[in-house]
Amino acid sequence: MGSQRRIAKELTELNAAPPEGISVELADEANLYQWKVFMDGPEGSPYQGGKFLVNLALPTEYPFKPPTVSFGTKIYHPNVTNDDKGSMCLGMLRADEWKPSSKIAAVLEFARQLLLEPMPDDAIEGRIADQYKNDRKRYDEIAREWTRKYATSN
Repeated sequence: MGSQRRIAKELTELNAAPPEGISVELADEANLYQWKVFMDGPEGSPYQGGKFLVNLALPTEYPFKPPTVSFGTKIYHPNVTNDDKGSMCLGMLRADEWKPSSKIAAVLEFARQLLLEPMPDDAIEGRIADQYKNDRKRYDEIAREWTRKYATSN
């Protein structure tokens, strides 16, 4: 039951003082382990103006095991899989790097920071990472186009 208490406390803290550009809610009121996170594309990034749905799933062993973070909104990014899963590659979420003292707010801030500064050397989409490194202008164009197409709320 400790994990539920900790999760409820972190959810309350996040709703009271959400990180900039981020809001959270439970995907289902009856389930503390599934969160819907709404993330604004950071200013100065090709994702600016977009609103992205990020799904956060917490394991019952939380905080001893890391949450999984995936994009529910399609995004053109070297660190997010370019498929229906939208899995995000975050170093701090790897089992061997995760620390029980880590907070969900830090995970979300890190994910949003990754929109501003992708990590092409730790990419899951190699082609997009190469483009980011070698043809930044084209990468920005496609990322902006995808943001307009998939992440803007009309």
